[in-house]
Amino acid sequence: MARRHDPERRQRIIDAAIRVVGEKGLAGLSHRTAAAEADVPLGSTTYHFKSLDELMVAALRRAGEGFDKAVAAHGALDDPGGDLAAGLARVLGDWLGGDRTGVELEYELYLAALRRPALRPVAAEWADDLAARLAHRTDPATARALVALTDGICLQVLLTGVPYDEEYAREMLARVIPDGPTDHG
Repeated sequence: MARRHDPERRQRIIDAAIRVVGEKGLAGLSHRTAAAEADVPLGSTTYHFKSLDELMVAALRRAGEGFDKAVAAHGALDDPGGDLAAGLARVLGDWLGGDRTGVELEYELYLAALRRPALRPVAAEWADDLAARLAHRTDPATARALVALTDGICLQVLLTGVPYDEEYAREMLARVIPDGPTDHG
């Protein structure tokens, strides 16, 4: 039988892996469960992803697109004259108020890096990318502090079930941002 050309197969496997993690948790993800969910032969998953860590890295990158889209949808983080704390709080509100399953999945994969060293560089990309974006508006140390606070606020919302409070987030973020001009270099 001739091999069928299927250029979307790799992406379908990644999307299937994300669905498996969403339904069964990270412990439920294997090459076999991803293959079954994607409706592809098991050999396809092992061809595209030599290890389960490779599949998790791809899934984490794909899941991380949710936050990236929320950031991209707002010009608030890029507007040099805008209120940075308010803009960042709004981005968080839109992201946390969107697809809750997607947000939870993104954090589940992100936190999996604690036990899976192969995921750490990809998990760090989220923080590094946001810090780089924020560093255009403030100094690098403040940008890293804002990322840490943002991460903490998101985890508290996800873990406690307390609704996201945009005004509280704005106030806390504003406390971290120095008054007046800063050296951005």
